[in-house]
Amino acid sequence: MAEPFTTLTSLPMPLIRDNIDTDQIIPSREMKSTGRTGLADGLFAGWRYTEIGGRDPDSDFILNDPFFLDSRIILSGKNFGSGSSREHAVWALAEYGFRAVIAASFAPIFAGNCVRNGILPVVLDSEAIGAIEQAGLPVTIDLPEQKVSIEQGPNWTFAIDEEAKAMLLDGLDAIDLSLKMADDIAAWQKADQTIRPWIYLGAEQ
Repeated sequence: MAEPFTTLTSLPMPLIRDNIDTDQIIPSREMKSTGRTGLADGLFAGWRYTEIGGRDPDSDFILNDPFFLDSRIILSGKNFGSGSSREHAVWALAEYGFRAVIAASFAPIFAGNCVRNGILPVVLDSEAIGAIEQAGLPVTIDLPEQKVSIEQGPNWTFAIDEEAKAMLLDGLDAIDLSLKMADDIAAWQKADQTIRPWIYLGAEQ
């Protein structure tokens, strides 16, 4: 289970680029295990460090800017998370400490991986993203209200699938969500055994 997501206030880190793919989020050379940990140092490694495979920070890359050290929100452009479906990209973002990405659009598989790992993908139009970047102030994401706001400033609503919203609010992955319906599943199976008993022959062995 992930940490439940209700509201989040953070200075967003503006990484305003289109088509940021999963290999840029975490290059394949940084994926040294199948687990969810040990990936944060590889986040944006191709841009973050001065040499391939090295660990000397590139001061020109925004992730290394002390001003955004505590940012938990990424602000970006169109088609964020495109490319391969590697879940390591989301694991690296989560382990680093990001809880939300606000972008003009997302690759669908990446957005689904975000939800299953406790990261909220928020779609806002380019005008709203530009206004947030220009303000340079903390923003608040309110998931129950589906709203992004700047204190004493404008606010924007965003759409999210009801199932994805429920998973994030409760900190559930797909398996957890299924287990919440365990009683309904058991009741259906019991009824089905009456209707189609041959399906269950040998099931108790």
